[in-house]
Amino acid sequence: MRNLIVNADDLGWTAGVNRGIAEAHRSGIVTSTSLLANGSAFEEGVQTARELPRLGVGVHLNLSDGKPVAPAEQVKGLVGKDGNFSGGPEALLFRLAAKSLDTKEVEVEWNAQIERVRAAGVRPSHLDGHKHVQMLPGLFGIALRLAKKHGIEAVRVAHEASSLRAALTGGGESHRVMIKQGVQARGLKFLARDARELAEHAGIATADFFCGIAQTGVLSKKGLLQLLANLPEGTTELMCHPGYADAELRKSATRLQKSRQTELEILTDKEVRKNITALGIRLINYEQIGALGI
Repeated sequence: MRNLIVNADDLGWTAGVNRGIAEAHRSGIVTSTSLLANGSAFEEGVQTARELPRLGVGVHLNLSDGKPVAPAEQVKGLVGKDGNFSGGPEALLFRLAAKSLDTKEVEVEWNAQIERVRAAGVRPSHLDGHKHVQMLPGLFGIALRLAKKHGIEAVRVAHEASSLRAALTGGGESHRVMIKQGVQARGLKFLARDARELAEHAGIATADFFCGIAQTGVLSKKGLLQLLANLPEGTTELMCHPGYADAELRKSATRLQKSRQTELEILTDKEVRKNITALGIRLINYEQIGALGI
């Protein structure tokens, strides 16, 4: 059986992103999303989750954008003078290597993010990471501990299969972007190469395959159709970022602006949906692999 989880990252970022994710689920192939506990449109994201009971909703663990959820005095090492998170994944990796990042503060912050989502009435289907931060050395174990603590049955392992990365390439992507993001994908796979084994040992479910890093911001319809035709047996997660580039998004630091609406159009395309049906692909979410052990 070939199962596909289509996860839209960044629910709660802005109202436009929320609206796009909801549309990609109602009229398209998105089955899952992950909620930013510190997003500027968090409450609206929660409302979106309530209105879409078949949409799996995970927690998008974050250390890179916005303000922390935990009290500032408990996570001083994670924030800058402006009170916002002070580093992206590269800076965090450097600090981990230099042993200047207090991972206890990471656990405090991520626990607060999960608790905020749960307190809003959302039962998380899985954990994943904003900019794949959960895959950094020493941090994946924290994600697993918190999943066990909160009864969350699945976690994303951002190990992009090279065969699926190749299948998802439509041919019109920026060569520079593809090289950069392909290197990132291989780096993540190296940094946490034993992640699936650790998750299995902890009793936490994962998808068998993952893709979408190299195509972040450059997803094409041709590439998606090729991916569907080459989808392996088992469960694959496709990460995506649909949405609308509203004024709030344009003010934010994310490079994913116009590409979000392009992805929305692809994910709701009738030909894409017909191909999934014709190929006998089962659309599922993380709650299903966690509960059923798919």
